[in-house]
Amino acid sequence: MLVALVAAPLAIPASAAEYERLLNGTFDSGSADPWWASAGVTNRVTGGELCASVTGGTTNPWDALVGQNGVPFETDQSYTLSFDARATTAQTVAAAAGESVSPYRGIARQEFALTPEKQRFTFTFTSTLDFPDAGNGQVAFQLGGQAADNTICVDNVSLVGGVKPPGGVNPNPTRKVQVDQVGYVPGLPKRATLVSTATTPQPWTLKNSAGAVVASGQSTPKGADVTSGDSVHLIDFSSFDTAGTGYTLSVGEDTSFPFDISADAIKRLRYDSLAFFYHQRSGTPIEAQYVGEEYSRPAGHVNVAPNQGDNNVPCRADLACGYTLDVRGGWYDAGDHGKYVVNGGISAWQLLNAYERASRIGDATAYRDGSLAIPEKSNGVPDLLDEARWEVDFLLKMQAPDGMAHHKIHDANWTALPTRPELDDQPRRLSATSTAATLNLAAVAAQASRLWRGVDATYSATLLSAARKAYTAAKANPAKLADPNDGTGGGAYSDDTVTDEFYWAASELYATTGEAAFRTDVAGSPHYKAASLNRGGFHWGGTAPLGDITLALVPTGLPAADVTAIKSAFATVADQHLTAMAGMGYATPYDNSTAGYVWGSNSTVLNNATVLALAHDFTGAAKYRDGVFEALHYLLGRNPLSTSYVAGYGEQAMVNAHHRFWAHQNDPTLPIAPPGSLSGGPNSALQDPVAQRLLAGCPQQKCWVDDIGAYSVNEVAINWNSALAWVSGWAAEKSGQPPTPVADCEVTYTANKWQGGLSAHVALKNTGTTAWTSWKLGFTFPGTQKVSSGWSANWSQSGADVTATNMSWNGKVEAGKSVYIGFNASGGGADPAAFTINGKSCKTS
Repeated sequence: MLVALVAAPLAIPASAAEYERLLNGTFDSGSADPWWASAGVTNRVTGGELCASVTGGTTNPWDALVGQNGVPFETDQSYTLSFDARATTAQTVAAAAGESVSPYRGIARQEFALTPEKQRFTFTFTSTLDFPDAGNGQVAFQLGGQAADNTICVDNVSLVGGVKPPGGVNPNPTRKVQVDQVGYVPGLPKRATLVSTATTPQPWTLKNSAGAVVASGQSTPKGADVTSGDSVHLIDFSSFDTAGTGYTLSVGEDTSFPFDISADAIKRLRYDSLAFFYHQRSGTPIEAQYVGEEYSRPAGHVNVAPNQGDNNVPCRADLACGYTLDVRGGWYDAGDHGKYVVNGGISAWQLLNAYERASRIGDATAYRDGSLAIPEKSNGVPDLLDEARWEVDFLLKMQAPDGMAHHKIHDANWTALPTRPELDDQPRRLSATSTAATLNLAAVAAQASRLWRGVDATYSATLLSAARKAYTAAKANPAKLADPNDGTGGGAYSDDTVTDEFYWAASELYATTGEAAFRTDVAGSPHYKAASLNRGGFHWGGTAPLGDITLALVPTGLPAADVTAIKSAFATVADQHLTAMAGMGYATPYDNSTAGYVWGSNSTVLNNATVLALAHDFTGAAKYRDGVFEALHYLLGRNPLSTSYVAGYGEQAMVNAHHRFWAHQNDPTLPIAPPGSLSGGPNSALQDPVAQRLLAGCPQQKCWVDDIGAYSVNEVAINWNSALAWVSGWAAEKSGQPPTPVADCEVTYTANKWQGGLSAHVALKNTGTTAWTSWKLGFTFPGTQKVSSGWSANWSQSGADVTATNMSWNGKVEAGKSVYIGFNASGGGADPAAFTINGKSCKTS
């Protein structure tokens, strides 16, 4: 609450009228942002007014509040607050200015008598506190202390005064020489962008950490780059390939931020991007042993006061569904405390797909048990599956008795910045079920069932049962769309087209079961054979390409020509990206030709980088691999703002993410965004008041600011970090390695398991064109398994790594033929994820 002080005498100095301190005081956009409401108050914008429904029975005026944080005040400066207001029932309210965090010092307070007729109110005061760059300043209306319910509406709220222009956190200072501030991988292209209006090549020098020149050359003029607003040159220093730290690139007196030539950073990012999800867990304490003391916190939303909790959540009052659900767990979606099935669906899918892709055609050992700093790191299950399960279990809990899935669950009102999860006192409510949410559940549960077959057969069966039930329910309710106006307390996430979700869900169910009914739905979809894949990419509301990825990676009964067509579509779209990127000042796989840069543009960059990565997987062409790294270079600093959008990576990296807990900008006792967190990135629509004030007229790629209040450009979200985790994991796998040899082998692994042991049968198939004269099988156990005996091969084990070599009688394997071997083992855990024969990665089945 705000401590009341007597208002200063009314006097309006000339300087006070210049600077407006409040954001969105007219509510003309139809949104209440960034105005918040306390418990017992519901904010809605109606008829161009902000109307607060206030529950009666409170004792003090400050027991019911509507306010705005981040308001700039300067000591000894005069301010005038003015507003229109009315009340359904006549009531006295107070307007107050002060501090938004403890000790909640007050600046000024004045009471006003409201009537049903709208009136204009004004009062002037002098600030006794100093929050010149927004920080912890607050303006609030105190609406409590009344016995009965009431509705108070305000409009045209304005606070002018002070001598310093408001501006929050100004855009980061830029450099003329733009580089990936983190690092370039040895053996791969190394490019930078020079901002210069010169029409002739400019000399550049590359210096090591000691300041010695190690390479030099001439830039290539590219001219005007409309998307960034810069005139640019290309600098290519790929010929220099000596690993090291602290390199800088200079043109004249302009020098880049320092960077490394090393694969180390991208390999760290693979894990830091995944650590984001443990930070976002709901319903469990975030422990210091995994994240450090700074980021630890008690469990949120577990019915420990002041939380009202997630264990018995009813539907919104207007839905009257007649039941409650226990929806504890899952990941908080973004910077708020909401949990959304359609965002959770694609996020969990991307983590699971990263594991499935690595298991089939990459290296899944990077995700083995113990690879992540999470509580499940010693349970014998690959850690990436453990982290994904935290969300998959939540999705199961969101299934209604009829098989449909609720679209989302969140607070009844938006919570203020900052609000720690365990201190959120808002009631929690389920939104209606929707076809889109139900199909997300069906798709992810089917995918997860496939991956857990060799880990936990009972859980796998539970997942498949839920997937079938959801798919059947969705077919019975094919057009139950989310309400686009359901945006109080959480995002609406409305989606008026669900044919893509039907295709995705059918693809996952077919890949898991092989059943003809699902195959019919897949082949009959208008999205079949990557018909929807284009440069616009995929996202939570456009999920058909997720089905394509599964059908391209998982062996099914589809015609080989159809699978080839899907893979070819990825290469075709990847080529379109590369062609467009060649003409950009800051090369990035992004199509801004229709909607400009949109909310979460950085996730679109990464999802398109996924298309490039898969094109490389399907064809082996190096150009697609290089395109993936160009996308990462853009995100990590080679962009017109000289900023790494990934917290903790680069000398000038995002710090002030829009987040209720990582809110150091608003409360110095709270942390900044942890390393590996991805900012949403440029949004040329400027969809929040802070961005509108700071970035008016910005070129598309410069529509971004590192400010906690700029939620439309600087929020974090699980589906943005899941894209970063997928791409950084893929890039880490490719860093510093030669191209993976073309597989001429296939391994089929089956195991009968019991408590404390197993018996495995392994088939090695020569899928090449020439006979093997000898063979050596290699794989890694992800759990505690130890080979005790074996047959038809010479078996050995070192740590978790197992090898098997041929016997004298079965070393020769003709093309197209197989050899069958096996072993017994003690211990337990998941099945091995990847196999090699004679040093080559093999297809698994």
